[in-house]
Amino acid sequence: MSLLRRAVLGAGLAACLAPLAAAPALAQTQLTIQHPLPLASHYGDGATAFKQTLERLTNNRHRVNIQRNDNEREMVESVQIGTIDCTITSTGPVGNFVPAVRNVDVPFLFRDYAHARGALDSEIGQSILGQFNARGLVGVIWLENGFRHLTNSRREVNLPADMRGLKVRTMENQVHMRAFSTLGALPTPMAFSELVPALQQGTVDGQENPIPVIVANNLNQVQRFLTLTSHVYSPALLICNPGTLGRLNAADRAAFLEAARAAQAANRARVAADDASGVEELRRRGMTVVTTVDTAAFQAALAPAFAEYERSLDGALLRRIRDWRPAQ
Repeated sequence: MSLLRRAVLGAGLAACLAPLAAAPALAQTQLTIQHPLPLASHYGDGATAFKQTLERLTNNRHRVNIQRNDNEREMVESVQIGTIDCTITSTGPVGNFVPAVRNVDVPFLFRDYAHARGALDSEIGQSILGQFNARGLVGVIWLENGFRHLTNSRREVNLPADMRGLKVRTMENQVHMRAFSTLGALPTPMAFSELVPALQQGTVDGQENPIPVIVANNLNQVQRFLTLTSHVYSPALLICNPGTLGRLNAADRAAFLEAARAAQAANRARVAADDASGVEELRRRGMTVVTTVDTAAFQAALAPAFAEYERSLDGALLRRIRDWRPAQ
């Protein structure tokens, strides 16, 4: 059985799905999937690939309705209570529902995209997905948001000292907030839907997001400076309601898993493309880009936060992630 199949069928869900294995094809149903970005984005590409693949493989018996919702926490809550079927979301608010997810939000945990994707697709990431079921959710598959970078409207940021006093919007994520407060910034958690008005009004000076998010949301219109800190790899997730999956027969579950893999491939491909072209696009739009960042200095400045993460999170899991290497 594949890792993905075990993630979906694991932790007790297999038992509730087993009686449906021989169920006949159902009448046409509609699944609703929400994500927080424009359709022309890496989340939109993932959702579209999921929709096209599931509809094709089920001969349109299952239709997918894609909606935008800028409030990620609200989406996860809606999936949990069953008012929507699935969401594509960053991990930002998910640790509030599944505490183990907080581990993957630690700064400078992943070396590069190959490390992040490989570790999350391995047994390490699948073990985290297996913990969603106890929270009334199904963690279907890891997607991605990309490596996060800092923007602000006040000054160039070259060194950790340049962070002091900056009011930075963060996700509602204690791991991220601790990192920014350790650097001397003033982390201000808020939903993504509130971000642009907060930047326009000066409620916050800056924010941090991957290049695809900055480009897709035209944040250059309210931010002048971009620093390529790559301070956190930001995973994303396809999360679904257990009841939605429980209503699928065996053939449709297989189609669902194939659609999830298609979403993952399309999402990651778009992140790679946006990362390759996005910085120059933001320069073209008028942003000042700091490309040379003393990563070692930022890591040293975060030493107190790293020590706290070892105590408050799963230190053994963090070490497994850091030490992950591809099989030879």
